[in-house]
Amino acid sequence: QVQLVESGGGSVQAGDSLRLSCAASGRTSSSTTMGWFRQAPGKEREFVAYIVWSGGYTYYTDSVKGRFVISKDNAKSTVYLHMNRLKPEDTAIYYCASTRSLDALHLGARYDNWGQGTQVTISS
Repeated sequence: QVQLVESGGGSVQAGDSLRLSCAASGRTSSSTTMGWFRQAPGKEREFVAYIVWSGGYTYYTDSVKGRFVISKDNAKSTVYLHMNRLKPEDTAIYYCASTRSLDALHLGARYDNWGQGTQVTISS
């Protein structure tokens, strides 16, 4: 099992920035990739970004491309999501997740372990 703990959420105004952290522990050696997802009230869970542990390849959903940056610290088994120029539509609970998969990494169904989530609220 991999345990994931998110932190860094909060309430900020549109245009501001936040950095989310996801600390992984347990049997992390089986994980190939870490992803961030979000879910707004009454909406389906949405993929945000992922990063591959080996090599650091990243991928983003179009709505956050150019504003959000996913990064990692392998030594600390920690993944970050730098969120810049935030918009009200970014308001959601943000979850980090770990997968052993090598494909379809934008799909939540590919992820084995999930954190508890951290609330991000953006006001206009």
